[in-house]
Amino acid sequence: MAASSLCSFTSSPLLSVRRPSALSARMSPLPCSLTRSFSGPLSSRVSFRCSYATSDIVEDSSSLPIDVVADVKTEKIVVLGGSGFVGSAICRAAVSKGIEVVSVSRSGRPSYTDPWVDQVSWIAGDVFYLNWDEILAGATAVVSTLGGFGNEEQMKKINGEANILAVGAAKDFGVPKFILISVHDYNLPSFLLSSGYFNGKRQAESEVLSKYPRSGVVLRPGFIYGKRRLDSYEIPLDLIGEPLERILLAVENFTKPLKSLPASDLLLAPPVSVDDVAYAAINSLTDDDFFGVFTIEQIKEAAAKVRS
Repeated sequence: MAASSLCSFTSSPLLSVRRPSALSARMSPLPCSLTRSFSGPLSSRVSFRCSYATSDIVEDSSSLPIDVVADVKTEKIVVLGGSGFVGSAICRAAVSKGIEVVSVSRSGRPSYTDPWVDQVSWIAGDVFYLNWDEILAGATAVVSTLGGFGNEEQMKKINGEANILAVGAAKDFGVPKFILISVHDYNLPSFLLSSGYFNGKRQAESEVLSKYPRSGVVLRPGFIYGKRRLDSYEIPLDLIGEPLERILLAVENFTKPLKSLPASDLLLAPPVSVDDVAYAAINSLTDDDFFGVFTIEQIKEAAAKVRS
């Protein structure tokens, strides 16, 4: 006995099933395709309707329907430093993809009022004194943008110790993925890489790759450009970074022989858009083959996958 199926998709917060009362026991239902759509940052709803008809039943819009609607769990990320330049871009990109976002930073909620801001849970706190079990509950990934400058001890603490603490907490509470926003080494001599800033970053990288050998992600961008907000002011770093990126990419074939020179990348490493860094981080949430250390070029390639 031949059977046909018709599927249509609706959205509802409830779960309902309506069985046909006269469905022949000999008729096997045909499979229906199921689609998933992100309807908000907290959850996605999936529903389908299948109508079946045998050769002796006239199929119309009301024949033998089965309606199923269910909530489907989406990603939830915790962004450390989420109110900063890079962190806020990651929060914004995640919200645009329907991902639940929790931001942790010392300043908490930013002062500007962009629409996406209301869709983030903002927590003000110091990474060294956080109640991790509450913050990491249900998290599928932690993204750390922690870092900064100062004296040697300060740089070791914020770039190294703070990130190492966060990696350990995420691992202890069973968060499956950790993403660290690190820094390009600019082909610097080893004695410069031993400074508090770079040394702290590399120690944090080692911790991520050690604790998360198959799911840890380290992004190493160079100069990051975009519109950086400081209180009520906006610094248009893109006015410098974007044209410089285009120029360096255009002359890349000519400058490659110079890249072996110490510290050459201080001049030759192309800048990276803050949105590229953000989307590369988002890509790592959904791509299980995306782990390890990623260069400037690889960051841009990963971002392109999510943008398309």
